[in-house]
Amino acid sequence: MKKKPLVVLTGPTAVGKTDLSITLAKKIGGEIISADSMQVYKKMNIGTAKITQEEMCGVPHYLIDVLEPSESFNVVIFKQMALEAMEKIYEEGHIPIIVGGTGFYIQALLYDVRFEENDDDMEYRETLANIAADKGKAYLHSMLAEVDKAAADKIHPNNIKRVIRALEFYKKTGKPISAHNEEESTRPSPYNYEYFVLNDNRDKIYDRIDRRIDIMLDKGLIEEVKGLYQQGYTKELISMQGLGYKEILDYLSGENTLEEAVYILKRDTRHFAKRQLTWFKREREVTWVNKNEYENNQQIIDYMVKRLKEKDII
Repeated sequence: MKKKPLVVLTGPTAVGKTDLSITLAKKIGGEIISADSMQVYKKMNIGTAKITQEEMCGVPHYLIDVLEPSESFNVVIFKQMALEAMEKIYEEGHIPIIVGGTGFYIQALLYDVRFEENDDDMEYRETLANIAADKGKAYLHSMLAEVDKAAADKIHPNNIKRVIRALEFYKKTGKPISAHNEEESTRPSPYNYEYFVLNDNRDKIYDRIDRRIDIMLDKGLIEEVKGLYQQGYTKELISMQGLGYKEILDYLSGENTLEEAVYILKRDTRHFAKRQLTWFKREREVTWVNKNEYENNQQIIDYMVKRLKEKDII
């Protein structure tokens, strides 16, 4: 049976994926599924640099503005929602285009990665959370390093949620989550796909990040975060841990000055872009599209369309 077509357009934050994705979708009869862990949330528009209805130019988008900030969103939920959207797109005779910078989400969908569901062992989860609170994040991370060094090397000690998930997985299965993920990542894709990674000179990306954050502040980022906090959306929520939200919350609570908050936000967003590129460099069978090698976006689109024709995707 012929594999269904799938296009991925990803890259570091602020590299310019949105504009290209709209043009590409119009060119190939595509519809866009967002692989962004923050644009899925309603009411969070400025800090997520969320695409507007006008910017969509009539191209259907999925997984944008579908969850309340109080709701959880993770790779399992993303995969389920994305598969439902893809089915609808295929039924209409169109091509799904996955657009966004969350590499783990893209990998899960592209290779149909299976996730071992934790059996909601809340007692163990609370025990681990209490350990982190009492003895610190570093101690919890050291517990993971003892049973799964490969996972500990990849997961930052501050990412308590992922550290806990890895420890839960080991307790439930007796198997390191790193080994499970390695096995899953070598699965063949069920799709006839092209995986574009858009990139640019690092200085240009960093400059775009700084300018984007300045524009967010001008548009009312502080007021957006303040409004969310007044509605009861606090720093403990996954949504409010996103870049642009936790930093402004620290400013509003008096932990930092506005100048410090903006400095941290710009610095951490640059670090995030660097981590994204590291992830994409580890992925297999990707097509790098370096913007500095093209005079304009039209040349990039022409190249992408040529690649898709060569692979019999369009």
